Amino acid sequence: MTAKLYLGTARYSSWSLRGWLLVRLAGLRAEEIFVPLAGGNSPEVKKVSPSGTVPYLEHDGAQVWESLAIAEYCADITPSLWPAERLAKARARAIAAEMHAGFRALRIAMPMVLGRNDYAGLGQNSECLADIARIEELWADTRAVFGAGGPYLFGTHFNAADAMYAPIAARLLTYQPPLSVASRAYCDAVRAHPLVAEWYGIAAKEPDSWKLEKYESLA
Repeated sequence: MTAKLYLGTARYSSWSLRGWLLVRLAGLRAEEIFVPLAGGNSPEVKKVSPSGTVPYLEHDGAQVWESLAIAEYCADITPSLWPAERLAKARARAIAAEMHAGFRALRIAMPMVLGRNDYAGLGQNSECLADIARIEELWADTRAVFGAGGPYLFGTHFNAADAMYAPIAARLLTYQPPLSVASRAYCDAVRAHPLVAEWYGIAAKEPDSWKLEKYESLA
């Protein structure tokens, strides 16, 4: 069975970025199929994904949707996606799960729109800023305990937790809310990672016909 990874528009789909990073970090070989999103109900996605959402992975007989499930599936194959040490692994899974389940205000106020450089200052309502404060707290606490010796949450190794927060870093770089020096440095490190840079490149090459007015007219 040919492995396939179904993904949404790279410019907008934060969940697709997470799933793609996880699959790439795990070294899985899969055909990458991008399906343009429609800004809500996307019929084309429903044709290829059991849940009607992306990312969706078909690999070696497994059907896996939802980014966190993809993380655990990939970690079964490549355990180094999570830290090896028990306490570090527990922290990584906890902060990844909090990302998966939370921060709705930030997601609504600052949708991921890669390539825009004119959105600085937008979306800064009180609920969104509260989400950002919690994220900064998570990053600072995690790096203080587990991140010595490298630029990522757990040090030198960009792992599943970093993959889950990569779209957040992208949002913060786009909308430029007030951040600590350490948080900005982490966002810059995530942006500079070769895989994240590759995803930005994919987004930049998407046809203009895939762009959605609801995301492109925020400024």
